[in-house]
Amino acid sequence: MAISGGVRALLRRARAVLRSALTTFVVLTLTLWLMPGVAASDIVDTLGLVVLVAVVGAVLRPLLLVGITVLGGWAAMLLGVVTQIAVMVVALRLDPGNRISGLPTLVTAAILAVIVAALLDWMADAGSDDTFVREARRLMRGVRRRAAGRLISFRREPAGTEPGLLIMQLDGVAEPVLRWAIRAGNLPTLGHWLRTGSHTARGWHTGLPSTTPASQAGILHGASRQIPGFRWYEKDTGKLMVSNRPRDAAIIESRLTDGRGLLRDGGVSISNAFSGDAATSLLTISHAALPGRTARGWAAFMASPYGFTRALVLGGAEVVTELYQARLQRRRNLRPRVSRSGAFLALRPASMLLRDVNISLVAEQMARGAPVIYCDLVDYDEVAHHAGPARPESMRQLESLDRMLGVLERLAPEAARHYHLVVLSDHGQSQGPTFRQRHGETLDELVARLADDVLVVSSGNLSMLYLTRFPHRLRQDAIEHAHPDLISGLAAHPGVGIVVVQAGDGPMAYGSGGSHRLRDGAVVGLDPLAPYGPHARADLLRHQSAAHVGDLVVISSVDPETQEVPAFEELVGSHGGLGGWQTDAMLVHPASWPVAADLDGPDAVHQQLVEWLTMLGLRKPDVTPVTIREPELSPVRES
Repeated sequence: MAISGGVRALLRRARAVLRSALTTFVVLTLTLWLMPGVAASDIVDTLGLVVLVAVVGAVLRPLLLVGITVLGGWAAMLLGVVTQIAVMVVALRLDPGNRISGLPTLVTAAILAVIVAALLDWMADAGSDDTFVREARRLMRGVRRRAAGRLISFRREPAGTEPGLLIMQLDGVAEPVLRWAIRAGNLPTLGHWLRTGSHTARGWHTGLPSTTPASQAGILHGASRQIPGFRWYEKDTGKLMVSNRPRDAAIIESRLTDGRGLLRDGGVSISNAFSGDAATSLLTISHAALPGRTARGWAAFMASPYGFTRALVLGGAEVVTELYQARLQRRRNLRPRVSRSGAFLALRPASMLLRDVNISLVAEQMARGAPVIYCDLVDYDEVAHHAGPARPESMRQLESLDRMLGVLERLAPEAARHYHLVVLSDHGQSQGPTFRQRHGETLDELVARLADDVLVVSSGNLSMLYLTRFPHRLRQDAIEHAHPDLISGLAAHPGVGIVVVQAGDGPMAYGSGGSHRLRDGAVVGLDPLAPYGPHARADLLRHQSAAHVGDLVVISSVDPETQEVPAFEELVGSHGGLGGWQTDAMLVHPASWPVAADLDGPDAVHQQLVEWLTMLGLRKPDVTPVTIREPELSPVRES
């Protein structure tokens, strides 16, 4: 006999209540046992305290959720933690047994109880995302219920039928890494899509610079040549621009946007560098604000015991894991490696927290029926920078991102649209010992030996050199007049593979054994571009047309056997320049969707996504022709 949907829902709710009661019982028993000086109590007293916790939570949490929703932003984060502790403090204070007294002791016991509860829930789910999915479903059903004008409903809203597009960016995942992980069976969600034929995977070439801001400038705005690196110097203003600084990102976006961004027609940007002209921007760097009171997903995540508080506790476990993994690398003398202490210890749990927040925000926007959503998940990229792009720690982060795709798949029936899912990366990563480790000095120190008054601005294994005392970009003869040993000294160094400079007949690429004229491909001696693959000439030539490119562009050497590149920054996994897998991004999309041409550069990916949006009826036609916007270049002068 079939069980009706209402009965199944009632059974699920009963199981959830039973599990919550059992968890609370174990939590309180352990907390009272661990607290010094607290008298033992029998099971009946503890069961009574379980009921008290449930009643206090039922009264306090909705009230505090209203406050969190109203406040938004940083206040929501603070109040979210306070909510979980406040429920326990009040319940313990009202305990008829009066086993814990005094506010400091009550707060200590409450914090301990919250930590134990988070760990127990994680273990009860066997490390899965079941509890997270249940909370997200509850959020989505509430959003859709309110959108339908109902305060209470005993039936689920039907799944949406109108098309929508959900684009998830897995930051820094190279196509070869993705394919290897799928073949190894480590990415069950993506692997299932490819094996069943619902989706197909392809690579795309990022070009230079292979950084998130440049790629997202292209993917979201079709204007990648406005960005020459992750950071750069602008001679006309004397300002060092850093693209992940909110103030700089806002300036950069003002140069990118023409109102025709990828997300312009009601789209949503989540955790990106730029907005893509989205109607709603959440955790987007260029907008420099945490989600406010209108983002219920933010408030719900912060208020839930399975949200922010759980993420904080598990984030602490990530710190312990990171310390152990770093020590393991040292004990095994695994090389290349870099220090994984300091700020990186905070980055790992922060990335995990951000991942869970992002999925909650995506779930909310799916319930609201946003036509297109673009979200960047950075977990893998952050760990790969310090551990290495194919090391076990990084692959575990990639596996967790695959689980998040599975979560979104499980949440799809609750969405107000039928969402098609596209997964892409913005660049890959290349591994290698750092320039300093390999050659005993940094690039800055090398340049200082060859010349003075030169600003070195590096992004991975790409570096741009600026002669700051000149207000304009210089040609080769002017640079050699000012610093005769600079170009030749850099080109001869074993850690430098390419030096690019503007000569009288266009940009030239120099290496230790020869030169390559980028305009017509003429080579003298040994071709310095040969180790970097077939796209190198076009990449460097296009990069020379970028706004605010340096007087000199330097790319570190690449090992022809291992494809390792030494980063100019202290990173074992790097991107930004050329060599290795850093320019090999990936794109996973529904197999039946057409792909018009080879995807060479992020601007081409932008155009492909625009065509898919148009195909789905999610993008209005442009009323005026789209023109290619070239960056405003500083003049190149001889002196």
